[in-house]
Amino acid sequence: MFFLFGFGTKEKDLGPGEVRTCPHCGNTTTWARVQTVKQVTVFFVPIARWGRRRLEVCGICGTAVEV
Repeated sequence: MFFLFGFGTKEKDLGPGEVRTCPHCGNTTTWARVQTVKQVTVFFVPIARWGRRRLEVCGICGTAVEV
């Protein structure tokens, strides 16, 4: 019997976020809002999802802050 399964994190773009000053690089830009979910798949179909988080990500250096 052959099973094709996977484990990973899926990111979904939720559009533009707030204008913030990045604590890491010091630049002031509009950050991107994303939602991350950890999931297990079997034959590319999600079976279980957990750990949903909403983040805003700096467009310059990639630093993420939980919203």
